Amino acid sequence: MRRIAFVVALVLLAGGVPASALAAAPAPSGVCAQPRLLIVSAFPAEMGVIMKATKLDSVEPIRSPAPKSKEFWTGTLEGKPVIEALTGIGPVNATDTTNAAFSLFSCIKGVVFSGVAGAGSDHNGANGAARQSRIGDVTVPDRWTNDGGQTWAAASGSMLSTAAKVAPTVTLQSDAPLGDYACTCVDWGNIPGDTFPYTPAVLFHGDGSTTDPFGGKAAPCLQHGGDLAGCEPCPAALGTSPDPARFLTGMVGMADPAFITGLFALANEGGSGHEYIEFDEETGAVAAIANSHGVPMIGFRGISDGTADPLMLPGFPSQFFVYTQIAANNAAKMTLAFVNAYRLPHKV
Repeated sequence: MRRIAFVVALVLLAGGVPASALAAAPAPSGVCAQPRLLIVSAFPAEMGVIMKATKLDSVEPIRSPAPKSKEFWTGTLEGKPVIEALTGIGPVNATDTTNAAFSLFSCIKGVVFSGVAGAGSDHNGANGAARQSRIGDVTVPDRWTNDGGQTWAAASGSMLSTAAKVAPTVTLQSDAPLGDYACTCVDWGNIPGDTFPYTPAVLFHGDGSTTDPFGGKAAPCLQHGGDLAGCEPCPAALGTSPDPARFLTGMVGMADPAFITGLFALANEGGSGHEYIEFDEETGAVAAIANSHGVPMIGFRGISDGTADPLMLPGFPSQFFVYTQIAANNAAKMTLAFVNAYRLPHKV
């Protein structure tokens, strides 16, 4: 996931208030009869392409216990058993969701994050040269920091090796598609005349930075709130029972001054002296928990803003609104190719 100024717009785009409550679903027996990959994104636009390609066991989620109830979907993706979830925006949500996943499912044998990020430059790549990540590029950092470089959480070497092998087979988009803001799962085509003068690339190595612009609070989402502010991926939202209590809780959260302040703080990312290849708000938190469980983890982050673009937009948040979908789609392309090639263990 990344960058939330979008959510303010989504408050206006959200549909009607849902009309019926839903009950928590226990984890079905047999879900962990086989090893699974946990695939996470922060908000619906990041997960949409991936979930469309997944054969879901059910559109109704498996829910972890209250009070920090989190939603998970199980199914098969590229022939692999998977668990899919939206972490929600920000490191607090990412931490809570990843902890809930490991508590609920004993069969997680790999973690993949697919999302969007802000651009950065990095002097620590394999060739030692400075590189500027561009809109549409997909960054695959070696490690992430949650505290400005004091501590680090690492990507899996074996996962990075698999990703590097499949990257040359993946064709990334250079035409910017329109977003699916109403979460209809409809391809609305491309933005006229918005084609990048380069072919986006997959950038390996370098460091990622995960920050918390919300001051230790969990950023809100809206149930059935669209592909930017929603709590569930669009393919699942079309069939998931509405929950009015969760919707109203999200609306209250969006009125929190700390949330509004956090939106503006996002525009100031990248001010440290360290060079990062991307800036996000979740991957480092997810990686830290995966590392603590000894489970391999990798993150694919498509760049949505922070460098020049064909429309000459003035950076974040305007670039984010326009280029979230191309960034999310390109990250998803790498994620799908990776999942297809990655070998899960045969036993839990």
